[in-house]
Formats: sequence, structure tokens, C-alpha cells
Amino acid sequence: MDAFTAGILQRIESTRFDLDQARRTGDEFLAEVEQAALDDLHRLAAEHGVHVAAA
Repeated sequence: MDAFTAGILQRIESTRFDLDQARRTGDEFLAEVEQAALDDLHRLAAEHGVHVAAA
């Protein structure tokens, strides 16, 4: 696995965790921000052929 792939997968994992935390604490604004970031990371991964496992 190259550095780009490892980095994007780590960022996705971290953002998923942050999104779950925001949802658990009821922070709707932060959840929206994290969801948007996650969507962008998934788009970036797809554009570069990085397979992301479903959570």
C-alpha cells in the first residue's frame, strides 16, 4: 500500500470516528461538518481508485 492510500484510509477512519462522536454527543453542526468531510474523502478516494470498505 502506498503512502497516499494509507493516508486517505487513515483520514477516513479518523473522520468516521469524529462523526460518530459528534452524533453521540448531539452536536448536529459538527456532525454535518464531519459528514461533508467524509463525503469529500470518499470522493477523493474514488477518483484515485482507492477502495474504501463499508463501515
